[in-house]
Amino acid sequence: MKTLTDQLAAAYQRDLSQCVLCEWRCGVNRLRGESGVCHIGPPMVASRMLHPAPPSSYTTFMAGCNFRCLHCQNWDIAHYPDTRTPIDGETDPEELARESLAMISSLSGRLIAADRLFFSGGSPTPSLPFVEAVVSAARATNPEAKVNYDTNGFLTEESFERVLSFATSITFDIRAVDDQTHRAMTGAPAGPVLRNARRLAEEKDKLWEFRVLVVPEINQDEIEGIASLLAEVDPDVPVCFLAFRPNFVLDRHPGATIATMNRAVETARRAGLRNATWSGHPGIEGRIAATPLRDYRKPGAALAAGYAYAVGCRTHPRDCGFCPDRDDCPVKRYLPTRRT
Repeated sequence: MKTLTDQLAAAYQRDLSQCVLCEWRCGVNRLRGESGVCHIGPPMVASRMLHPAPPSSYTTFMAGCNFRCLHCQNWDIAHYPDTRTPIDGETDPEELARESLAMISSLSGRLIAADRLFFSGGSPTPSLPFVEAVVSAARATNPEAKVNYDTNGFLTEESFERVLSFATSITFDIRAVDDQTHRAMTGAPAGPVLRNARRLAEEKDKLWEFRVLVVPEINQDEIEGIASLLAEVDPDVPVCFLAFRPNFVLDRHPGATIATMNRAVETARRAGLRNATWSGHPGIEGRIAATPLRDYRKPGAALAAGYAYAVGCRTHPRDCGFCPDRDDCPVKRYLPTRRT
C-alpha cells in the first residue's frame, strides 16, 4: 500500500510536471523550476493560524496566486516568491493535518468556535494536490473533519470537481461579470470564474457564501450583473459584499463607504437575491490616483487599468497568462505605501 508520501509524490508528478490546475493551463514543469503565472514551484505554506473570520477555523494560507489583483490585501503572500516574504515553506501534509486538528480542538480553538480546516492564500489552487493530501491525512484521523476552500474561482472544470469532492464549504470570490472589468482588476478573464460560480450555486450545500469586493468607482456597476447571474440559478444563495480597503496597487484609492455598501445590498436584492449582506471596515479615506486608459469600454475598468499602467503594466486589456512580462511582472513587484 502506498504511503501518503508516495501518494503526494505521485500527485505532484501528475499535476505539477505539466501544470494545468487552473484555467491559465500554463503546462509548465513546476518540479523543474519552470514558472507559470503563479510563479510557484512545489506548494509552499505561507502561514497558518486560528482565524475567527467566518467560518471560524484553523486557516492555512498557501503562497502564490494565479491572479494579479490590484486590490490584494494579502499581496506579500500572493506574489511570493517575487516579494521575498518570509514564509513557512514546504510542509509535511500529515504534520499539518495533526496540527490543524489539534488546534481546532484546543482551548483557543474552542473559544473562537473553530470547527474546520480552511485553505486560503494567495490562492490554494496552485497547491491543490498538497491541500488534498492534508485533507486525506486529517480525515484518516477524523473522518468527519470539515474543510473550507477559499477560491477566486479560476480553476479548470476538472480541478473544481476535485474541490467539490472534498470541501465541506467553499467561499468563492467574484469581482465582475464584465470581462474587461474583471481583467482590469485581476489580470484574468471572467468566463471560467462565472462558469464555476454557476456550478457552485447548483451545489448550494457546498457553499458557505459568495463574496463580492466592492471597489468604489471601479466595479460598483457590476453588482447588478453578478446578483442577476446568481439569482437566476438560485435566489437564496448567500452573498456577502465586502467593503474595499485601500491595499496593494490601489493603496491610495478611497475605501468603500457605508452608503456604498448599503446600495450594493439594495441593488442585489432588487436583482433577485434574497440573502445579500455586507461586511467589512468602510470609510477609509483615499483619492483617485490614476488616469483611466482608453483601451477599456467601461469607466471602472479603464480606471483600474490606469492604476496597473501607472506601475508598469503594458498589456491591455490585461491578460497575465499571455503577457510578454509574465515572468517579470511590474504589478507583482509593486510595494504599497500603506496597508489597511
